[in-house]
Parts: sequence; structure tokens; C-alpha cells
Amino acid sequence: MAPTSLMEAIRQFSDPETCVRFMARLRWAEDPTCPRCESKRLSFLKTRLMWKCLDCKKQFSVKVGTIFEDSAIGLDKWLCAMWLIANCKNGVSSYEIAKDIKVTQKSAWFMLHRIRYAMRTGTFMKLSGEVEIDESFIGGKARNMHGQNAHRKLLVPAAKIKPSP
Repeated sequence: MAPTSLMEAIRQFSDPETCVRFMARLRWAEDPTCPRCESKRLSFLKTRLMWKCLDCKKQFSVKVGTIFEDSAIGLDKWLCAMWLIANCKNGVSSYEIAKDIKVTQKSAWFMLHRIRYAMRTGTFMKLSGEVEIDESFIGGKARNMHGQNAHRKLLVPAAKIKPSP
């Protein structure tokens, strides 16, 4: 279950084992698979929070092949940073992330750029199902439009916006 507040995110993601289980559920719908040979014959190494493939004998973590790869920053900080970025209405700066999750500003900048890259490339799931918004303004000011398009100014109340199927 995804957290709905920052305090819930911090509590839920404070345990590294919980973070690994959360990411494994998101990444692999059923059972984890080896990123090298795609085998499902795996053994979980609880002391290292990694899997070992019984076919190719290689170890891998939930970070392999994601934006978290090659980062020494723990999933607890990554997941809290993702929650902050996704839920801050006016955006969030690297200084704010650094202060909130107790990393350096340089690390926060690195994390912010990787998370924005993942959002831009569409590797994160988009909103689906019923979506609710308070109000929307579609279009620009009529005085800034070309004369023949000024009549197309739209102000749509939220009650009239229907989510697309």
C-alpha cells in the first residue's frame, strides 16, 4: 500500500526490508526474475537484501536496471524523495530534499534529476482510473490570442471534466 502522507512515507520506508519488498512488488508483478538470464530459480539472501540466481550464479538487487542503480543512497531515502517530488504542488528543490531526507545537496540534486528523468521518459506508472481535480483553466487570456481565436477561450469547471477511459 502506498503512503498518503510524508509521515506515513517516512514510517513505511524506514525499514530497508520493507523498501525492498515494496520495490519488488512494483517491479515484478509475480516472482522476481534474474536480469541477466531471466531465470525464475532464485534464492533470496536476507542478510544482504539481494537475490542470487541459481542458474547463472550472479547476485542482483531490486535496484538493478532502475534509476536507483549505481547509487549508494538507500531505498529509504529514494522512496521518500520520490514521495516529496510527486506530492509537492509547486515543485521541490534539491536544497529542500537534502534538508528533508538528510543527504547532501549534491546527492539530492542527483536524485532529483534521476527521478525527473524517469518521470519524463514514462518509466513510472501514469494516473489511471477515476481522477479528481479541483479546478482547471484551459487556454490563455483572450487578449493574448489571435483575433480569430479569441472566442475559443475556455474556463471549464471541475464538475464537467470527465476522466478519459
